[in-house]
Amino acid sequence: MVTCFLESENEILILHRSEQVGSYQGKWAGVSGYIETTADEQALTEIEEETSLSPEDLELTRKGKPLPVEDKRLGVRWVVHPYLFHIKDRNKIKIDWEHKEARWIAPQDITKFETVPKLKETLAQVL
Repeated sequence: MVTCFLESENEILILHRSEQVGSYQGKWAGVSGYIETTADEQALTEIEEETSLSPEDLELTRKGKPLPVEDKRLGVRWVVHPYLFHIKDRNKIKIDWEHKEARWIAPQDITKFETVPKLKETLAQVL
């Protein structure tokens, strides 16, 4: 799985998952998705699908070490590949059906949100 954080003006983008997604409805997350190709390619694909930003709108800042994330409640274990991208123009973002809200926050404020499992730790891998 990839989780991508988009950064602009020292803030990161978090997305509020809609009721239409398969898991973690109503939780906050980064741009994320299952790896269907390579992690690097999937990161760009998910960003384009979920925010309508193209690779030209992005600059890879950091790629973190993969992080195991276990959800005992769902009985699943993922390996999350974290990414941090700087974006040039935050006004170009248009979220898709997977999310009902996008919010720019100071990275340290991540703990104030009800997030998908280990989002704070995933973010720490790339900050």
